[in-house]
Amino acid sequence: MIVQTKKSKFLSAEEAVSLIPDEATVAVAGFRFAGSAEELLQKLGQRFKQEGHPRYLTVVFSSAQGDSDSRGLDHLAQKGMLRRVIGGFFGVTPRLTRLILDNQIEAYNMPQGQLTRLYHAIAARQPGHLSDIGLETFVDPRQEGGRLNAKTTQDIVDVVRIAGKEMLLYKSFPVDFAFLRGTTADERGNITMENEAVKLEVLPLAMAVKNSGGKVMVQVERRVPAETLHPKDIELPGYLVDVVVVSNDPEKNHAQTLGQRFNPAFCGQARMPRTSIPPLNLNERKVIARRAARELKGGEVVNLGSGIPEGIGSVLAEESRLEQVYLSLESGVNGGIPETQPDFGVSTNPEVILRADDQFAFYNGGGLDVTFLGFAQIDQEGNVNVSRFSGNLVGCGGFLDITQHTKKVVFCGTFNSGGLQISLMNSKLNILRQGAHRKFISRVEQVTFSGRYATRHAQKVLFITERCVFELQNGRLHLKEVAPGVDVQRDILNHMDFKPVISPDLTSMPEECFR
Repeated sequence: MIVQTKKSKFLSAEEAVSLIPDEATVAVAGFRFAGSAEELLQKLGQRFKQEGHPRYLTVVFSSAQGDSDSRGLDHLAQKGMLRRVIGGFFGVTPRLTRLILDNQIEAYNMPQGQLTRLYHAIAARQPGHLSDIGLETFVDPRQEGGRLNAKTTQDIVDVVRIAGKEMLLYKSFPVDFAFLRGTTADERGNITMENEAVKLEVLPLAMAVKNSGGKVMVQVERRVPAETLHPKDIELPGYLVDVVVVSNDPEKNHAQTLGQRFNPAFCGQARMPRTSIPPLNLNERKVIARRAARELKGGEVVNLGSGIPEGIGSVLAEESRLEQVYLSLESGVNGGIPETQPDFGVSTNPEVILRADDQFAFYNGGGLDVTFLGFAQIDQEGNVNVSRFSGNLVGCGGFLDITQHTKKVVFCGTFNSGGLQISLMNSKLNILRQGAHRKFISRVEQVTFSGRYATRHAQKVLFITERCVFELQNGRLHLKEVAPGVDVQRDILNHMDFKPVISPDLTSMPEECFR
C-alpha cells in the first residue's frame, strides 16, 4: 500500500512567485508598510527582471504599500510587467504612479473601503458590491469612473437603481493570487497576527481568491508545529492558505511599520506611558489641530486622517482628553494615540484592532460622529480635492468612505502651501510669507468630496486653517472665524479665487490655540 504524504505549504519566496503566470490578477494587502508582504513583492519584481515574466499582470490593492522610494508595489513598476492596476491609494509609490501618469498601464482609483468590501462580494460570487459611496465624485462613471488616464477606457463601476435609490455597483472580477502577511504559521497553514499592528482585509481577500480558484500566499516571521496555536488567535484558517513563506530577512522585509522594526505598543503587547509621548511644537499645524480638537464635545466616535489631522491625537493627549472620545483609523485601529508619518495607520496603545473591511462597513453606514481630514483644493461650492492635483496622483484612499455619511466633516489644512511662514506672538498670528500655491480656487481639478451632496444630506462641514474657519452653508462657504492678528481682506480674501460669504457673526478664533 502506498501512502501519499501531503505536500508542504512552506516554500521560499522565489518558489512562491514562480507559480504566478502571465496575465494573472494579483491582490495585495498592506497599509503603507504595515502588513505588507515585502519579501513576496520584492522577489516577484526580481523574477521579472531576470526572466521577463510574469507579464501583463493586473494588481489590486486597497491601500498602496511602499516607502515613497522603491519598495512595496514599486518593485512591480516595470515596463511590460503590469497591464492594469486597481487601487485605493497611490501616495507612497512614485514609480507606479509614473507609469500611470505616462499612460503606460491601465489604472483605476477606487475608494479603499469599497475595495475591501468588494472582496466579500467576490468571495460570495455575487455580481458586485452595491453602495452609494462615490456618488457625485470622480468615481461616479458620469464623471470619471475612477479612470486615471487615456489608456483606461473600460467602466468597472455602474450606476444602478435599487428600490428607487441610486447606487454604484462595483463590479466583481476573479482574483488569481493574494499576497498577505501574518506573524506565525503552523504546519497546517493556520496564520496568527500577534506582532502585526493592523489586520487589514486579509480574511475576505483570502476567501475571494479561494472562491475564484486562486492561490493565497502568506508571508510570516516564524513556523511552529501543528496544534500549538490558540484557535482564537488564528486570523486565517489553513484551508484558505496555499503557500506560506517564512521571511529570510524579517529585519528588512517584515518590519512592523516603515519607521519601526517592532514596537510592542503598536500591537497591544505592551503599553507606553503617555508622558513619554512628546507634545507637538507650536506652529501652524498645532494651531489647526488645537482648533479642530475644540469641535469634539465628548463621547463621539472619531476618525483621523493623514496629514495635519494626525496631530489631533497628540493634542488630545496633551490636554488629557483622549478618554473623552473614541478615536479610529480606516486601517481598523481604534483607541490609543494615532501615529504620524511614516507610521500613519497604527496607534500607540490601541484599545481594539479590527479588520479594515469591518471598520469601513461601520463608517459607510454612518457610524462616525466626526472625521478630521486634510485637503489640497477647495472650491466655492465646498467641493474638496485630495486625490489628484497639480500633476500629483495620490488617490482617494478611504476619503470617500469616511466622508460620505459622517455627521460632521472637518477639513484641516494650511490656508495655502509652498513656503508659508508664520510667527506666533502674544496669542496672535503674523503671516511672514504667503504660500505660493492657492488652495481655495474657483474649481477643483477632481471632486473627491461633493459639497452639493453634503448640502443635500445636511452634513455639517467645516474648513479649519491657521488663519480662519469656514463653514459650508446652503452650498457656499461662509467665513465664520478669523485668527487674532489677521486682516480679512489682506490675509484671506486677497488669496482666494472666489469670495466667500462673510458671516454677520464673524468672530475671532480662540486665543488659546495660538499660545
